[in-house]
Amino acid sequence: MVYKAFQDMKLSALGMGAMRLPVIDGDDGRIDVPAAEEMVAYAMENGVNYYDTAWGYHDGNSELVLGKALGRYPRDSFYLADKFPGYDLSNMPRVREIFEKQLEKCGVSYFDFYLCHNVCEMNIDAYLDPSFGIVPYLLEQKKAGRIRHLGFSCHGDLPVMERFLDAWGADMEFCQIQLNYLDWTFQDAKGKAELLERWNIPVWVMEPLRGGKLADLPKADAEKLQALRPDETVPAWAFRFLQTLPGVTVILSGMSSLEQVRQNIHTFETDAPLSEEEMRTLLAMADGLLAGRLPCTACHYCVSHCPRGLDIPRLLELYNEHSFTGGGFIAPMALMAVPEDKHPSACIGCRSCERVCPQQIKISEAMADFAARLNG
Repeated sequence: MVYKAFQDMKLSALGMGAMRLPVIDGDDGRIDVPAAEEMVAYAMENGVNYYDTAWGYHDGNSELVLGKALGRYPRDSFYLADKFPGYDLSNMPRVREIFEKQLEKCGVSYFDFYLCHNVCEMNIDAYLDPSFGIVPYLLEQKKAGRIRHLGFSCHGDLPVMERFLDAWGADMEFCQIQLNYLDWTFQDAKGKAELLERWNIPVWVMEPLRGGKLADLPKADAEKLQALRPDETVPAWAFRFLQTLPGVTVILSGMSSLEQVRQNIHTFETDAPLSEEEMRTLLAMADGLLAGRLPCTACHYCVSHCPRGLDIPRLLELYNEHSFTGGGFIAPMALMAVPEDKHPSACIGCRSCERVCPQQIKISEAMADFAARLNG
């Protein structure tokens, strides 16, 4: 197992995420406990020492199952991470109650790592609202030894991350972002990683395989990669990409079977970063995977011609994400911070924007399709 230094600790470069544990009959709330415990046992036996859970994973059962599985081992033999569930605004006044319950559910007296979960457009104001006192409370718990290291995860765009860092960056020891070779440009993960580097904050990675999309590439792409590294699997390329980036410390993988655990641990037996040629090939491949996205350059010509005052470039950015992913939570979550009269459904199809679009994008059709996808 490859290990990375973090302060005075050595963390396994591969962390086990507990968001996609095996379930019974496709019911996300019914974890297959024996299978999950077998996965944790294999991971522990083979050098994985970082485990990540959260309040909402598996309808609240992830913390219970992971805590029980890890409870069989000495407390100092693993590092456990949990998160404050700020993705739900109704939780904001409940930080003390939720934190105490999380310790109880996990069966521990402290968390090695704790995060402000999912800082984004929808909740940034609440996270920074002094009346909720979320970060100050967590800093109190850190001072009391009940949190060893405090950080945050972020699905928001770059300005949201900058706002959070301006407020609390001096107190954040690590940051978890969605980072993979597809989102390097698609979600500007490159810009986020560079921002964290300027703050001297190490990177924790979530979604290294983009929800599994990067584990199953088109045949032509897979063959191209195999020609460069005949002994490397397709999923391993996503991890090798991350091993190439400075600042990356822990790479979380939400594994859902013992076989996935075995394969990922095998990959992390070595640290094999990409060459410049391999990096160029992989990023060009990512561009090909994203070829169907609308080519908006955010020139904003359209905005001044929209009678409804819609932020069309931002809506098209979210539309591209939602279309490529086939749904998901990122676009709906971001739109929660946007007034209803500025949603894609507010487009009246007048096409004034299209008459000035240098890329000749059929914006009105995109807005109609976006609205239908969100409602469907």
